Amino acid sequence: MRNRRPNGCPALQFRRAEGFVAAMDIPSRSSRSPASSTSPGRSSGAAGVSPPRIQAPAASPPLPDWARAGIVELTRLDPDFDGIEAAAGPLPWRSRDPGFAGLLRTICGQMISNQAAAAIWGRLSALPGAQDPAGLLALSEEDLRGAGLSRPKVAHVRALAVAVIEGRLDVPTLRAMSDAAAVAAISAIPGLGPWTAQVHLLFGFERPDVFPAGDVALAAGLAHLKSLPARPDPKALAAMAQAWSPWRSLAARLLWHHWRHVTGRPAGEAA
Repeated sequence: MRNRRPNGCPALQFRRAEGFVAAMDIPSRSSRSPASSTSPGRSSGAAGVSPPRIQAPAASPPLPDWARAGIVELTRLDPDFDGIEAAAGPLPWRSRDPGFAGLLRTICGQMISNQAAAAIWGRLSALPGAQDPAGLLALSEEDLRGAGLSRPKVAHVRALAVAVIEGRLDVPTLRAMSDAAAVAAISAIPGLGPWTAQVHLLFGFERPDVFPAGDVALAAGLAHLKSLPARPDPKALAAMAQAWSPWRSLAARLLWHHWRHVTGRPAGEAA
């Protein structure tokens, strides 16, 4: 993993152990096109040429009724969110397996690009038994490394499998826990910090009010949407997100969607 920070990017205080998108995948402000300084979430985008419109993939399921109603409420809380879908296309509804396999998939996405994570997950999930704790532990390090996992991530997925087998992490019970309790339980496993736990609650459990404030792409997306002078650090981002409760998960989904649009990445599941 490269630790070089992009030129022109403000110093980031995000944890380097995990994250939705690696910092090196975030273009610097100086490298953006003139159009990118105008937020699609505001006014008409008359200043400059907007990026190509990116529609949700055809296979993307429609938003649940509660999510569409929640987005309406969210845009009342913060009107800046109102123009995101008009510019970026319909929000794809991304979901993941709520159990062991979903957590495994989220580990694949720690601190690498979405495209790389998707490729690794494709190879890992194809290994016989990999989506079962006992089956994963039966795989050799060579097998797991061959799928694209780094040595630290091999340790992380094995730690997860051991915790599930030993009963220290009861995945079905997590669904009945509060957000804070579930995040704490998942974060107790080596290599599975708050970001991994929060992303799993957001996509695996489809919780409505979870916000991974340590996520670099969320900070970048919000800074672009609101034309902030710098990307907020995790503490500032978490404080700003309080205004979007009880729909912070929907705010995160929209910010990811917005950032993918303005940076020219495809919409939909990729991490």
